[in-house]
Amino acid sequence: MFQKGEYVTYSNNGICLVQDITTLNISGVDKSRKYYLLKPVFASTSTVYIPVDTAEASLRPAISKEEAQSLIKSIPDIPAIPLTDEKTLEKTYKEYMRSNSCKSWIQLIKTIYLRRENRILKGHKVTALDSRYFSLAETFLYGELSIALDKPKDEVKSYIASCLD
Repeated sequence: MFQKGEYVTYSNNGICLVQDITTLNISGVDKSRKYYLLKPVFASTSTVYIPVDTAEASLRPAISKEEAQSLIKSIPDIPAIPLTDEKTLEKTYKEYMRSNSCKSWIQLIKTIYLRRENRILKGHKVTALDSRYFSLAETFLYGELSIALDKPKDEVKSYIASCLD
């Protein structure tokens, strides 16, 4: 069970703060069922309620500073996604995003980066699908690393680059 004040990663919203563990006083809702009240860190106007008893499927603890630093060092060794079919591209991208894993987000970023470079070399445009999932993976990854490393989110990308140089 997560505690109030703890950072967690929620599969649909990225890094969140557990603001409270409470019951809901809404008609039609079981008054005895407990919920996590989550505040997405980088979407401060949102509030998310997740039932405590089903949270395990979509919530995980945010990574620690040590885990973040280890993850960054391992980036060169993390493989790109082996893509087999253009028709199942979005399905594959969604699976990697839903995995709620920093490593999967890195794989997605690497894969789309390489696809984009290859398309540009061939004189093709970058696809909207690639752009959308690249941005989403970066948002989730940099958000979580920002909290773990206690750095502003907009400095995380350059921090990663400096660590890998």
